[in-house]
Amino acid sequence: MSVAANPSPILPCTTRLLRGAMRALLVCAALLGAALSSAGGFTVLMGDDLAAHAEFVQQLRQGLDPASRFELVRLSPGAPNASDSAAAEPGDVNVSVRTRSMRPSISSAEGGSLTMAVGATAARAAIERPGQEPLVLAMLSRLDYEGLRASPALRRADRRVGVLLRDPAMADQLALVGAVLPAQRHRLGVVATPESEPLVRDLQRAAQAQPGGGWDLQVEYTPDARSLATALRAVVPRSDALMVLPDLIGDNQAATLSVLRAGAGAGLPVFGASEGLVRSGGLAAAVSTPAQLAQQARLLAQKVAGGAGAGGGGNPLVEAATPATVRINPTVARGLGLRLPEERELTERLTATR
Repeated sequence: MSVAANPSPILPCTTRLLRGAMRALLVCAALLGAALSSAGGFTVLMGDDLAAHAEFVQQLRQGLDPASRFELVRLSPGAPNASDSAAAEPGDVNVSVRTRSMRPSISSAEGGSLTMAVGATAARAAIERPGQEPLVLAMLSRLDYEGLRASPALRRADRRVGVLLRDPAMADQLALVGAVLPAQRHRLGVVATPESEPLVRDLQRAAQAQPGGGWDLQVEYTPDARSLATALRAVVPRSDALMVLPDLIGDNQAATLSVLRAGAGAGLPVFGASEGLVRSGGLAAAVSTPAQLAQQARLLAQKVAGGAGAGGGGNPLVEAATPATVRINPTVARGLGLRLPEERELTERLTATR
């Protein structure tokens, strides 16, 4: 499978432009805090104890106006309906913490003017809840969202819904590959499972949208993450670099290591969307930190709570993670004979393309 597009270098970003963008984000965040404060704050639902989700909630809380009400509800399977209170951490913003069962019976009166669900488990519970308060579903993978789209509850016309994906857009991933690889190396190999088709389509659209044409995508499918060998043998000889998608392969440590070993054996750089991949031997990744995602979630909440058709009418407002932070592995770069800019410079270039 080939898709033509041209890997063009990312234009450098001036310091003035970056400072202006940061000032604009800070102003938006301040306005959001005031808006949520006047509206009474919001409720955050959590259904797991993942470290990234906990950090996201902490960053979300710290960025709010001190007058905002912030209620954290931990959804626990089989938990009694009575609430368990927990002491607020220093610096918390009017926090109350409760534990509820996973039954979709939490009344809308218990929440604030907006509910934010963190992770797939909480998102599934949130969309099944009664009530019409706006929802923001955060920290979801693209495939998590595809699974939720099958539920009619997500498409209710009487409730506004925003969806924040945890991974940067494929356009950002391709921009990073184009910034790192020499211009003549434009064949990008991808091994995907059948469930990854939405991600493959996103990658194809991003390749087609690149100015100038020239990306040659080499896509091979494997039945599951355990059956990679045949697909890798087919795709590696046709590739100048490999990309690990945030799917069943990217979420499986053994499968990711198989791709990394195949890339290393052929002298090919491997790109992805996780810091773990870079630490394990990948060349570079565009990732979004929990702090960056929390900031974007606050801005998305402002859009959804503000109405004006945002995320309403049965059509969720979906955003990929942005901005992205670049992580590189200098040891791998030296082994491949590549001289890469520093992570900060690559991050600034990535931000400048939007």
